[in-house]
Amino acid sequence: MVDDNELNRLRDIAAPPPGTAAKGRALGAAMRAYDMGEKTSPAAQGSAKGLRLTERAQKLWSEIMQKKLFATPAIAGLVALPIAGYATIYMLQEQPFYSGGDEKITETLADKPAAKAPATVRPLTVAEADKRKKADADAENRVAAEALVAPASPPKPQSAAGLAQQDALARNAAPEPAPAPKGEFARDGGAAPSGRVMMSISPPEADGATRAGRMPGAESKLMVQPQAMPADQMLPEQNRDRVGDFKSNPVRAALEDRVSTFSIDVDTASYSFVRRSLREGALPQADTVRVEEMINYFPYDWKGPDVASTPFNSTVSVMPTPWNEHTRLMHVAIKGFDAKAAEQPKANLVFLIDVSGSMNEQDKLPLLQSAFRLLVNKLKPDDTVSIVTYAGNAGTVLEPTKVSEKDKILDAIDTLAPGGSTAGEAGIKEAYRLAQKSFVNDGINRVMLATDGDFNVGQTDDDDLKRLIEKERKTGVFLSVFGFGRGNLNDQMMQAIAQKGNGTAAYIDTLAEAEKVLVEDASSTLFTIAKDVKIQVEFNPQKVSEYRLIGYETRALNREDFNNDRVDAGEIGSGHSVTAIYEITPNGSGGQKIDPLRYGQAAANNGGVANADEYAFVKIRYKLPNGDASKLITTPVTSANEVADFDQASIDQRFSVAVAAFGQKLRDEDATAKFGYDKIMEIATAARGADPFGYRSEFLSLVRLASALGGNR
Repeated sequence: MVDDNELNRLRDIAAPPPGTAAKGRALGAAMRAYDMGEKTSPAAQGSAKGLRLTERAQKLWSEIMQKKLFATPAIAGLVALPIAGYATIYMLQEQPFYSGGDEKITETLADKPAAKAPATVRPLTVAEADKRKKADADAENRVAAEALVAPASPPKPQSAAGLAQQDALARNAAPEPAPAPKGEFARDGGAAPSGRVMMSISPPEADGATRAGRMPGAESKLMVQPQAMPADQMLPEQNRDRVGDFKSNPVRAALEDRVSTFSIDVDTASYSFVRRSLREGALPQADTVRVEEMINYFPYDWKGPDVASTPFNSTVSVMPTPWNEHTRLMHVAIKGFDAKAAEQPKANLVFLIDVSGSMNEQDKLPLLQSAFRLLVNKLKPDDTVSIVTYAGNAGTVLEPTKVSEKDKILDAIDTLAPGGSTAGEAGIKEAYRLAQKSFVNDGINRVMLATDGDFNVGQTDDDDLKRLIEKERKTGVFLSVFGFGRGNLNDQMMQAIAQKGNGTAAYIDTLAEAEKVLVEDASSTLFTIAKDVKIQVEFNPQKVSEYRLIGYETRALNREDFNNDRVDAGEIGSGHSVTAIYEITPNGSGGQKIDPLRYGQAAANNGGVANADEYAFVKIRYKLPNGDASKLITTPVTSANEVADFDQASIDQRFSVAVAAFGQKLRDEDATAKFGYDKIMEIATAARGADPFGYRSEFLSLVRLASALGGNR
């Protein structure tokens, strides 16, 4: 029989402070009490009919103290039940699962301070301890939910509707959440599978309205299901960025394969990808690093042509390689003619803007709107702007309008709102229709596609899209692509259609990048001075044993494509600069990576080789913007192009080499495996030169970030 004095002593002492296991048991006890068939009254709060869950817990505690529920002398049972009752009351007395106010996240009992325990408590016997362990294990097996959230902010006054919702939740009878929108599982109050702990956080609408499934004034809610979801059913946030994979250019033996052919590339998207990844604390994925795009991101002061009739000029230099004492770099720099603003032709631009549901993020449509406002302010009054949007169906937001009506154009940009799926094909067709409607002879006719790259309705195959763009390109309307946001970016598609559209592909991750691409580089982005520009280099095996083109893997052409005017290639805009760098191994340097052919040497040393003193012969083929026949520029590379010491190369040449080294380092290429980030920093710092917009200073900060993230390997 239980001693009355023992019971009195137990009744008078304070309950022990609840630990993690006790909290779990408390929640389990509350859930079991509800599931045991005790009916809750549907009466409103304050009704005398029936007992609320908190009242039942208090009644249970009272009956324990009055010795009504003791059926066994085991003290272990007397310890477990008061703890469960005490913790249950503690949890439900003041804080329901959802408070209905504006606080970010609801508080659970795990965040409540523990009650102070008395100075002395009788220790349990071994038998009691064993029984408690067993009870704990049984309870924990039945408890699937655990407190996971942070403390809530102090509750704020609520509306009557909010109080009613809170009361319903306190009775464990919250209304059913609205189903999740298609394609947005578990967002904005959508339903979660059984057994999930799901948090939904959404910003309130501007007009104060709320979405389905959210309480008025609430910014977040927590729904706890009684069963834990299996790990294999967890749905982590998916990154659906699509980037084309490629292998770095290999080292080639000049005796076997002495000709290298590729299309020029003036895109800059890769540099922005790299910058965003590093700023977010991660080294970029190797296939997002296109070294040529990183090199060509920066403006360089290469020597350009003096007259517009010659669209560009090339400069070739040979210098020592910083990362390999046995090789040299052949640096090819191209500079386009810089047309003054007064000489630039009229522009007919169509903004093709993705307003699908995936664009509903701060770094997508809102940033896009700000970017295009910057561009409109850059245009001349006689230029023309049209706006087409696509989401489910394409629509014309603005017919061709002169920039002299700037307010009308800006108002149309400001009214854009996201929603729907992505009918990219229909949007492109409508954009080309408007471009033809306001076509400017001898002017700039361009569609400017701004998207996160998600074409999921209509024509989705990249090959079909390329054929569509290529067909329209022949009419004189070019296309450029501007990517926004991440997680849904189709970089592979952007690159493909920009190349076929005789346009550029840029990635805009900040307003500063928008200013660079659409304001500072507007002339080179919009005003084409040469198209289908190809480079072909023939190396002399008498002087060069091996060579390797750094970058341009996705721009490679067949040797016969160089003279085929039907083969598309890149374009150069007004004032644009293009840089290509080869790493070459001179004969006799000791740096060869490929064994020589047994029977090939006689052919190279037969004494009949012409121009034996040349390193290489560089050929550039291009077309004028409105031309169909290509023209040719050639440059022999001799000892006259050599720079004896790397430090004697120009500032721009050295800086571009530093960027090339950085890109190769991020791709983890063998050539720069032993060349540390500190060496790259040293070269770039010494070659920073004039940096009016801070691009080169930013590059130095990215090198430091990469060094910290990847180690100075």
